[in-house]
Amino acid sequence: MEDRVIRVRMAEFAIINSPGILTTIGLGSCIGIALYDKIHKIGGLIHIMLPKNKREKERKKAAKYADTGIPLLVEEMKREGASDYNLIAKIAGGANMFNTAGVDSHMKVGKRNIASVKRILDTMRIKVQGEEVGKNYGRTMKFFTDDGKVLITSYKHDDIIL
Repeated sequence: MEDRVIRVRMAEFAIINSPGILTTIGLGSCIGIALYDKIHKIGGLIHIMLPKNKREKERKKAAKYADTGIPLLVEEMKREGASDYNLIAKIAGGANMFNTAGVDSHMKVGKRNIASVKRILDTMRIKVQGEEVGKNYGRTMKFFTDDGKVLITSYKHDDIIL
């Protein structure tokens, strides 16, 4: 039987029961967060763009932001049968895609995204079990829900398995 593949676009998320693959492309300063419940074999992937939703009432675009998107993903995974006690995270992205030397740190979106994602996951007691973040290049993330592995690919860089 062939695995189902679901593509997660920017500011979106998806949840799938094993077997299946969740994938997202174009992770520059954005971050892909793969959450996995290995007991129930349920995976979720979100492609966040920014650290904080300044319009907290705007639930329509909650997946665009780390502070609203990650809790939303966890809640939706729990509705599918996942347990927040079993969740582990693997993250990729948060690159500095442009030369921002000497620029205000507020402009370094990738760095702010990394800090925000890690802080939120820590607050939610979700352990980051693997990461490929920072640097200055984009990535593609492919999450396999049968075993929880995440494959990170990038142009002119070696593949990484988290």
